[in-house]
Amino acid sequence: MLDLKNLKRAVDQIADEKNIEPETIVAAIESAISAAYRKEYGKKGEIIKAKLDLKTGELKFWQIKTAVDETLVRFKEEKKGEELLPLYNPERHILIEEAKKIKPEVQPGGELEFSLEARGEFGRIASQAAKQVILQKLREAERETIKKEYQDKEGEIISGLVQRVERGNVYVDFGKATGIMFYNETIPGEHYRAGERLKFYLLAVQEETRTPGLILSRNHPKFISKLFEMEVPEIQEGLVEIKAIAREAGSRTKIAAASNAENVDPIGALVGQRGTRVIAVTNELGNEKIDIVEYSDKPEKFVSSALSPAKINAVEILPRREARVFTLEDQLSLAIGKGGQNVRLAAKLTGWKIDVRSQSRPGEVQEGGVAEAAAAEAAAAEKET
Repeated sequence: MLDLKNLKRAVDQIADEKNIEPETIVAAIESAISAAYRKEYGKKGEIIKAKLDLKTGELKFWQIKTAVDETLVRFKEEKKGEELLPLYNPERHILIEEAKKIKPEVQPGGELEFSLEARGEFGRIASQAAKQVILQKLREAERETIKKEYQDKEGEIISGLVQRVERGNVYVDFGKATGIMFYNETIPGEHYRAGERLKFYLLAVQEETRTPGLILSRNHPKFISKLFEMEVPEIQEGLVEIKAIAREAGSRTKIAAASNAENVDPIGALVGQRGTRVIAVTNELGNEKIDIVEYSDKPEKFVSSALSPAKINAVEILPRREARVFTLEDQLSLAIGKGGQNVRLAAKLTGWKIDVRSQSRPGEVQEGGVAEAAAAEAAAAEKET
């Protein structure tokens, strides 16, 4: 007989801490006990099951045998390398003729149960094996619970407490689950303190690991769009849509927004009255600047808007998705940006190669004034590294 009082207390405690159904924990205990029984008293190949009655504390054991004939098993060793049926094992198989004597309605492939002597004492090795089985089953159950709870939240924002930072990776506590934000998913220059509550973009639910967890990001461009979605009712209602985002995390982001309804200003919706909505987003990001521009199907207009806050005089559309942009001399440095950042983000936002030139010197290529979409992404990645 088991100590029911302590067992029930342990089951309830694990169920509460791990958010696992008590029945799942009892099943793990039964599996572990049957493994211990097999290791201590069983024979090679035996399939042993255990049943624990929580009301009485009684343990029952039985052996499972499968009814077989010559179509399901082979009765002698054959050459290796061939596709073979399982070898007959009297510890886990029973011939159909014998099985029908015990259970007349049984068919080949059916199972028979044979009661075994109840045991309560197990050796050290068997006990260790049982412990490993319980831990494995609990990890599997915990992974499944987290998967069910968070799988539908992939691609959404979740809030958690920073637990610790190790080698640049940030570990985050979500109560029933733990998340990890790898170094390359952090915002460059952002510092994380234990106990600090932050928002994170859920990239994926981690399954194929010893410990379950959530893969997080604050670097991903969609982190920005989801933050705006939380702040802007017009996005939730489908009146305004974020068409594209170009981001150099920790430094600057460009957003292209479009209106799906008349009389709705997409830029005004994202900025908010007196800038309240965009300020709420930037407060979550620290010092990152955000440029909001209006999306357009017309390349000239979209490229011109993407280079905001610079004022563009003319845009010349060339073959192979290239746009040559002309601006006044005093707007040139603003259009190119520090280190070419503004034109680089504009190219990434629009998907066009952009060549910024002075209107007074149209034949002269400007230093840092040319950017391609793919090159802009590579440059941004290199800068983060």
